[in-house]
Amino acid sequence: MNLLGWLQLILFLGVLFLITKPLGIHLYKVLTPGEKPFLGAVFGPIERLFYRLLGIEAKSEQGWLAYTGSMLVFSLVTCLFTYAVLRLQYYLPLNPQKFAGLAPHLAFNTAMSFTTNTNWQSYAGESTCSYFSQMVGLASHNFWSAAVGIAMAAALVRGIARATSKTLGNFWVDLTRVTLYVLLPICVVYALFLVFQGIPQNFQGYTAVTGPDGFAQTIAQGPIASQIAIKMLGTNGGGFLNANAAHPFENPTPLANFIQMISIFSIGSALTYYLGKMVKNQKHGWSVWSAMVILFVAGALVCWWAESHPSHLFGEMGIRAADGNMEGKEVRFGVFNSALFATITTDASCGAVNSMHDSFTPLGGLVPLFNIELGEMIFGGVGAGLYAILIFVVISVFIAGLMVGRTPEYLGKKIEAYDVKMAVLYTLVGAFTILGFTAWGAVSQTAQAGLNNGGPHGLTEILYAFSSGTGNNGSAFAGLTANAPWWDVALGIAMFLGRFWMIIPMMALAGNLVGKKIAPTSVGSFPVSGATFTLLLVGTIVIVGGLTFLPALALGPIVEHFIMTGSAKLY
Repeated sequence: MNLLGWLQLILFLGVLFLITKPLGIHLYKVLTPGEKPFLGAVFGPIERLFYRLLGIEAKSEQGWLAYTGSMLVFSLVTCLFTYAVLRLQYYLPLNPQKFAGLAPHLAFNTAMSFTTNTNWQSYAGESTCSYFSQMVGLASHNFWSAAVGIAMAAALVRGIARATSKTLGNFWVDLTRVTLYVLLPICVVYALFLVFQGIPQNFQGYTAVTGPDGFAQTIAQGPIASQIAIKMLGTNGGGFLNANAAHPFENPTPLANFIQMISIFSIGSALTYYLGKMVKNQKHGWSVWSAMVILFVAGALVCWWAESHPSHLFGEMGIRAADGNMEGKEVRFGVFNSALFATITTDASCGAVNSMHDSFTPLGGLVPLFNIELGEMIFGGVGAGLYAILIFVVISVFIAGLMVGRTPEYLGKKIEAYDVKMAVLYTLVGAFTILGFTAWGAVSQTAQAGLNNGGPHGLTEILYAFSSGTGNNGSAFAGLTANAPWWDVALGIAMFLGRFWMIIPMMALAGNLVGKKIAPTSVGSFPVSGATFTLLLVGTIVIVGGLTFLPALALGPIVEHFIMTGSAKLY
């Protein structure tokens, strides 16, 4: 842990803070009816034409059931579309390598993965998917799934902000406006910047070269920059190349690495400002932002420390322990940038990686795993992070009400039994899916055939896989070989449950909140801003996450840490 790392961490937080307000204001204008967003004169005619072609009544709003139903229908249709593209890619254009269609189980897993914003990849992109599949089937879904997440978050915020209403907005309008005014324009500029940094963007076939050692090598290329831009901004994480952000064609320079990390958090951070502006309590938005910062910094420091202090066995093997644990890391990024990237990508539901998490120390690997299991609410996936942390805001307010003997109240609205049930159901779906599938994988010989490690590390690989799938993250402990029917289908189901079965109770909560009256603030109102509220929220998140997953973590990375340090033995 050195001065340069501390300075970069401070710089990262400073840049994130500076972009939060302007991007938050832009999101407010995009997601608020009647407001004119930036570039409205450019994209306004396209937006109106789209509505006319699809018969969308832009001024007509939907209740929570209709809004959720529209989202589910859209997700189903686009999932089937991507599945068809992947299965039929041999017959489709832009396939210079003549790749065959994907196997049914792999196509199902991949289509479900990109539909749910998970972007788990049981395949190597450069040796499996054509340019057409990468662009039309996968990159387009990166826009759709990101826009869906932002729309869902906006619906919940409207449910909190509005009073005695029945509607939460119009899903089709939100989806269109987020795509046109937020994701597309930023990604155009972002992709050009990435090309400037050295990322390829072409339609050429792969290049065969002979290296200095005399061995032949095939260099993959293609329309990479355009996919990387939305991969990071939309917290998708699905790389064009198998090595993801560790590959120089996806992450060529320190500047590109820094901007990619900033872009992962950018929309999730800005949504907290959008929240404050919508509920007319900007201090509340900043308090939620502060809770995210506390959790982020704590995770980053633990991961950095663990990777900077590897096992004493390094010295016994003649490896310089002072350099930190460099296994699975790019020398050009080093320990700090690898630990920071791992923390950021798992705080958000991104899953892009510039190092291999399977090679982290046990405690270093525990941090990204625990980040996912907390619900990836720390500047989380676009939209998903905000509505995940708002679920815990409701739970925190309910607990505070019980502690002081008052009726729980959130921003003037009474938190009643139905609201708490929906919030708890949201958390139970994630815990049940992660732990249930992990238990199944731990006793299934079919599942264990994909493991390259036994003991606690093998258990961690299974736990990480289903945490990543359910949490819609997509990163993995790379020691697991998941491209097999059991793993592809099981993970596909986990992704489905982690996305849609958690969205439904969240939207039911939004539908109930939007119909409530807002009581005037009084001395008896619970403050939802300031240090006390922030610490209460952080404590609730850590305690609920810790109590839920600590037993599984104790059997995996924690016991592995004690074995590594010689404090325990594995018999």
